[in-house]
Amino acid sequence: MRRYDVVVVGGRVAGASSAMLLARAGLSVALLDRGRRGSDTLSTHALMRGGALQLARWGVLEGLVAAGTPAVRRTVFRYADGEVTDVAIGPRAGVDALYAPRRHLLDRLLVEAAEEAGAHVLHETTVTSLRRGRTGRVAGVVARTRAGARVELAAGLTIGADGLRSRVAEQVGARALRQGRTSSAVLYRYVEDPWGDGYEWAYGDAAGSGLIPTNDGASCLFVATTPGRMRRLRRLGVERAFADLLGETGPAAVERAHDLGTVSPVRGWGGVPGFVRESGGPGWALVGDAGYFKDPITSHGITDALRDAELLAEQVLAAHAGAVAEQVALARYEGTRERLSRQLFEVTERVAAYDWDAPGIRSLLLQFSAAMGDEVEHLESLGRLDVAG
Repeated sequence: MRRYDVVVVGGRVAGASSAMLLARAGLSVALLDRGRRGSDTLSTHALMRGGALQLARWGVLEGLVAAGTPAVRRTVFRYADGEVTDVAIGPRAGVDALYAPRRHLLDRLLVEAAEEAGAHVLHETTVTSLRRGRTGRVAGVVARTRAGARVELAAGLTIGADGLRSRVAEQVGARALRQGRTSSAVLYRYVEDPWGDGYEWAYGDAAGSGLIPTNDGASCLFVATTPGRMRRLRRLGVERAFADLLGETGPAAVERAHDLGTVSPVRGWGGVPGFVRESGGPGWALVGDAGYFKDPITSHGITDALRDAELLAEQVLAAHAGAVAEQVALARYEGTRERLSRQLFEVTERVAAYDWDAPGIRSLLLQFSAAMGDEVEHLESLGRLDVAG
């Protein structure tokens, strides 16, 4: 049985970033993911300022740019009362644009960076249970490969980065600290949009839509509303539902999408209310959607995952170096995550209610922008992660 300082369960954005940062700092790390290497996943794609800043600092952003991910240099907001706001993306902290990469590209680059740092990566390997020490402390994982081979890994710390329905969170009994009540149901497809250079959001009658430029000359076009309304509309057919909701967000959104050829069929997401779980305990921690999830309507999920990976890594390294006790380190991680995410979570809850008018949604988006500013200031202050001693 192999032993590691840290085993990370889940090799998407949060897990791969955590593994990379810890391995770069000298810890022995194993990273497990049940999916195939380079596989895609459901995503809003859009990186906000904080996420782009981190990827640039880690040396990963240059790989996204080299792969042809288009630079996003403006954000357009359209409202039901006809107001349009066009915001230029200016340079800050060495980042002069935002990006919205396909997940098979972003996740692969982060996994490769973790491997280059020395992490042992196992794809198509599903964790079936957690190992326990004599006192009940989590002490690693038991997993099974796609071929059926049993894998047992011992670890000083097990990090669950395994998504909404986290097996790690379930097995440690992680408590919900906050439970959301609202959620978005989403329909999306990829469309040909080779000249897309900005995020475009539209807000109408109990519906929202967006156009997000991503790789290969395509954009992700989505519509969103409440789950109940989506179920009613889908009875008329998915294409009709998509067209009706896009129309509800205004004629400008319809006109913008009119001549964009389709690249993929319509896909859907039924919606899950947001939540915040306790972030750690004896021998375990949670990061990404496993510990904190909010509705995708504000397109902040990837940035959340990158942020929390660095917040957690910072505290894990402090505990590993003996600067603080593990319990104190995990409490600090949870406290910082709470401080930076509470307003983002609360505003997203209100946006996902779809009960606003044009002045109301403008006010909510301004509140969200202010909270993102606080987040960026904190991320700018983070220094290089090191293990002392």
